[in-house]
Amino acid sequence: MPNSFFTVSAISKELVRLMENDLVLGKAVGTDNLENEVVKSGGSVKIRRQMQYLGQDNNLDLTSYAEDVVEGTVTVQLDQTWSNKITVGALDRTLSFDRYSDMVLKPMARRAAERVEASIAALYPSFYLFDGTPGTPPATYAALANAGAIMTDAGNSVNGRLAFHSPQVAANLSGLIQGTYVDGKNKTAMEMVKVGRYAGFDNYESVFAPTHTVGPLGGTPLVNGGSQAVTYATAKDTWSQSLITDGWTAAAALRVRAGDTFTMTGVNMVNPNTKADTGRLQTFTILANGSSDAGGNLTLTISPPIITSGAFQTVTAAPADNIGLTIKTGTANTSYRQSLLIDPGAIALVSRPLDIPSGEGLKTSTVSGEYVTMSVSSWVDGNTLNENMRFDMLWKPVVLDPRRGMRLTS
Repeated sequence: MPNSFFTVSAISKELVRLMENDLVLGKAVGTDNLENEVVKSGGSVKIRRQMQYLGQDNNLDLTSYAEDVVEGTVTVQLDQTWSNKITVGALDRTLSFDRYSDMVLKPMARRAAERVEASIAALYPSFYLFDGTPGTPPATYAALANAGAIMTDAGNSVNGRLAFHSPQVAANLSGLIQGTYVDGKNKTAMEMVKVGRYAGFDNYESVFAPTHTVGPLGGTPLVNGGSQAVTYATAKDTWSQSLITDGWTAAAALRVRAGDTFTMTGVNMVNPNTKADTGRLQTFTILANGSSDAGGNLTLTISPPIITSGAFQTVTAAPADNIGLTIKTGTANTSYRQSLLIDPGAIALVSRPLDIPSGEGLKTSTVSGEYVTMSVSSWVDGNTLNENMRFDMLWKPVVLDPRRGMRLTS
């Protein structure tokens, strides 16, 4: 007789459990699970960015001092779905639930988890903090520690830092970690993909560590016009701005790809807490592919925005006219693997119940786990008595605070 445990409720709970067990990047980022509203595919929700303040020093009288609460918000369009359908025959229903979970649900959960992992890794172009030597995979303590120093200069907490490396970089670091006694556990190596704690990071191996291909480039790109700084009020929701440039090869063609990074002489990064000059050139990331016109002009979309004062100041000064752009990501049209170094608050994984229409004979169970929400729907084919079962997930990862993430190139 059919197994009485094969209910959509039991299956949906088991599928979420299995899927979340397979998450690595998905467990490392923040979640936005305070709301549980049902959303149609393509619908949108808003989540808030954390505030930042200046405060008043050495004066207890606040009569004439106040700071406006101007929250930045991120609009998340929930347009990423994963769906699958299987037909459960009489033979499958004679399996024990544990066997059914192992043979049917586990591989499906793994595939769903892979889709979430890949979508998180694909956010790498938003992170503008950048270090490493293109073409040289990190293989020393200094390589990782130097990246950590940049994150510290950028105002990030030293607690809770996570690093996700390609298998090659993880292998390089694993050899170093096994020869140390950082926390008494490293010599035996961490279970599964955790390489160990090293240079201030919990290090993980991930096949989803992104690969970036540098744009075609061409010419000698320059800032076209001074006074291109913006204010927090204009940039707070996107944490980006336009930068007008020229000097590219004088032909209409693709020049840069999303994720290319550059620096500009005289434009240094400031510590967001103290506003002090860090002595490091600010790295900027290009957020969208860009093509020059026939005259070699190109308006880039960049992050961080060039903010020269206030609570959200990012740089010491705006770039002067005709200052050159130095591309840091590598050689034109060349691909490089990149490690993701993040604080959990850098990214939010947003998942909501999918709006599934009800119908006669359709049974649906939706389960929200700690990280994702999955729906399982079931209906019986009256001709064959086979049970059809479909699985649906609606989610979208979003960069909530790009200041809290970084890339280390190989």
